[in-house]
Amino acid sequence: MFILPFTSPDVTLETAGGKGANLARLTRAGFQVPRGFIISTDAYRAFVEANRWLSMIESSVENISAEDTSGLEKISAQIRAAFSVGKMPDEIEAAIRAAYGEVGDIPVAVRSSATAEDLPDLSFAGQQDTYLNVVGIDEVLKAVISCWSSLWTARAIGYRMRNHISQNEVALAVVVQEMIQSDSSGVLFTANPLTGLLSETVIDATFGLGEALVSGQVEPDHYVVDMLGKKIVEKKLGAKKISTRGISGGGVETITEDASETQALSDDEILKLAALGEGVQKEYGSPQDIEWAFADGNLYLLQARAITSLYPVPEVSFDPLKVWFSFGAVQGLLQPITPLGQDSIKLVLAGAAALFGFKLNYENIDFMKVAGERLWVQLDGVVRNPIGGRVYKTLLPIVEPSTANILAQLVNDPRLKASSGVIKFSTIGRLLRFFLPMLPRFAHTMHNPEKARDEFQQSLEHLSGSAALPREGDIYERLARCVILLRDQSTIRAFEYVMPRFFPIFAPSVASLGLLTRLAAQSGDSDHGVAPLVLEVTRGLPRNVTTEMDLELWNTAKAIRTHSDSLDRFTSASPAELASDYLAGTLPSAAQEAIAHFMDLYGMRGVGEIDLGQPRWREAPESIMQTLQSYLKISDDLAPDVLFERGAQRAEEAIDILAKAARSQSAGWLKEKLARGAGRRVRALMGAREAPKFYAIRVMGLVRAELLSIGEEFAKAGIIENSDDLVFLHIRELDALAHHEQRDWKALIAERRSRYQREANRKQIPRVLVSDGRAFYEGLGADSDTGDVITGSPVSPGVVEGNVHIVFDPHKSQLAPGEILVCPGTDPAWTPLFMAAGGLITEVGGMMTHGSVVAREYGIPAVVGVHQATTRLKDGQRIRLDGTAGKIVILD
Repeated sequence: MFILPFTSPDVTLETAGGKGANLARLTRAGFQVPRGFIISTDAYRAFVEANRWLSMIESSVENISAEDTSGLEKISAQIRAAFSVGKMPDEIEAAIRAAYGEVGDIPVAVRSSATAEDLPDLSFAGQQDTYLNVVGIDEVLKAVISCWSSLWTARAIGYRMRNHISQNEVALAVVVQEMIQSDSSGVLFTANPLTGLLSETVIDATFGLGEALVSGQVEPDHYVVDMLGKKIVEKKLGAKKISTRGISGGGVETITEDASETQALSDDEILKLAALGEGVQKEYGSPQDIEWAFADGNLYLLQARAITSLYPVPEVSFDPLKVWFSFGAVQGLLQPITPLGQDSIKLVLAGAAALFGFKLNYENIDFMKVAGERLWVQLDGVVRNPIGGRVYKTLLPIVEPSTANILAQLVNDPRLKASSGVIKFSTIGRLLRFFLPMLPRFAHTMHNPEKARDEFQQSLEHLSGSAALPREGDIYERLARCVILLRDQSTIRAFEYVMPRFFPIFAPSVASLGLLTRLAAQSGDSDHGVAPLVLEVTRGLPRNVTTEMDLELWNTAKAIRTHSDSLDRFTSASPAELASDYLAGTLPSAAQEAIAHFMDLYGMRGVGEIDLGQPRWREAPESIMQTLQSYLKISDDLAPDVLFERGAQRAEEAIDILAKAARSQSAGWLKEKLARGAGRRVRALMGAREAPKFYAIRVMGLVRAELLSIGEEFAKAGIIENSDDLVFLHIRELDALAHHEQRDWKALIAERRSRYQREANRKQIPRVLVSDGRAFYEGLGADSDTGDVITGSPVSPGVVEGNVHIVFDPHKSQLAPGEILVCPGTDPAWTPLFMAAGGLITEVGGMMTHGSVVAREYGIPAVVGVHQATTRLKDGQRIRLDGTAGKIVILD
């Protein structure tokens, strides 16, 4: 079927493309859409097959990169030139002639409509061609072929590559519509595309056709309508110095005119247009980007597509207002989280709630939601609570100061006004039941911190030893055991056993930092309230599992360096070759044994490791090989173990300085003693910060290894496609699979993989979401930075100059010694890079996030929470990083 009327039931995305399918849907819904017809994708495919170009198109784009602009332009020109000399099959030409004759041989608009266009999550706006005011069948036929060829513009090819859309499967339909000679036209957004506010309709309007507006040639009028109050709240008249008009013989012309003092739309037309937008949004159930035109007093709907730039909110609500902050921003995990990873994290939180007497269903936790395949924690209840409001204002600046700044603006909204409630007796009871049993442990820790730390470590080792997954039974029985371990070992036992032992260890160390600041009369005016000299006390902390891991990797590098055959192999081979050799067991023996020892201890770690769906080092060791190659370039005087020891010495010196400062005050003998005791407890206890997570990652490593083994067998049986597919199922679905439930598991997993990949391509992730649709991305300094100075949160003191190295994926980057690492965020798997880095800059994080803690321990200056650091700074740029003041100065 080469021709499809707008009313045809055969109009689908596959047959009519995105634009055609939308116009057909809008026509059937009763909106005033200009009449016309669709030339289906079957016609495009028949044209390509008749001219024998399909194989040429496939081979042309097979080996090109999406970032190779000149290469894409060259290939596009070749393909489009081939289309231009093609002959349209007779049956297609006859069908188009007949359909055009039925419309009435009138001027028409000929518009491209690709199958990967105007989708709910990908717009492709402006990727293909449109021809306006086309007159006569011969010109229509030429325009159709030109539209077909525009599927292969350089921009469209590159866009599909970046969004992982197959070049071979995409096709293009063409929409032919009556040409509306509009008096005014433009675009309408049913949500504010800049702020995300869902209650605002935004309209851009100009005189004549909308072509000049869409192509950016004219400054339009700008109107904003509050849809809750049904009133115009903003009007800004544009210059509108030109307009595009149809010519009687075909084509369009640009006319110069001065319309800066005249509204393109009357107030009544603005409100009428806003009502149209409201109707279209109701039809689709999501915010829409709409093209429209007024002609002879009639309002025409020319197109509608989803607004794909908006970040989805977990729930829409205008009053009460709900606020969520990014769980990933705190964890340094900004990528999407797999379904199994989401469930695992929710199970941990449900286990935490159980300690306070709350029984939560992990699948429906009220305060944690999923949006954009990421986790968001609801905060408005805490903000409104008088006690919670004081707590979050104290803690959030330490954890994520950028989020704290955003909330400071939001709390002025009357819809977030604090309640006058008081703490309930039941809440007091829950807190007492949690904390009272810990008091003896608190006392024990304060009296003998070193012994308490030893006992805590022993308790973790005991619990780790109890986690096991015997490989007995068939794959269904083994999968059932994985589900049990996930639901029990990583949640209930972890929190009932570990957390009551962890709080009495870690809380005194944090309190001691604040005590040191006050005792020594140090300035704590930074956003996290801890003085720079006090932060020095945390350098070279003993018994931190993350720094122990990094130093063990350094020992691995030293072992490689002392054996010439291993050193030669690491000097000459690529990281990918080394990784392949290691997995095959064919590295030189010294290197193979040293790396295997490291993997036995830490191979279950990896980037984004709190997501059970992410690969571990033992599966994908390429990043470890890159880091080892980097370590082999480090000179002896900058050796990580040497620097770590210097950091420890500097910490002891800082304690001495702080104690002497306390001694100089009234009751100085007592304050000095307290300061030295606080310093001792920081040194003995704060290294435990990473221990509970390390235990959890060990258990996750067991589960993931078993799931991969099981997944391999399920894939061989044809139930799933790949061995790692199971992480794209939720726990209840794994349970169903373990009980032999029959579903189309392949289709379900493929859809989730596709959604995950689309979200992974998202460039900016908000820090805060609001239920009225607003999304806040701003880091520290977003509103105040000027010139060559960039600000952030100072979390590791010191000053260093060096060259910027921007890293988005540590699996693909090798840091040269002394370079300043700039990245969106970090977790423990990034920290091996720190030992070669001269400094650290991240877009998210606070004083107690992983990167900040480890940067202090290694003695490298660090500034976090920096607004758009990865785009404002450039690779190779020379900068001065001041981790004491939180300043970054661009030197060249």
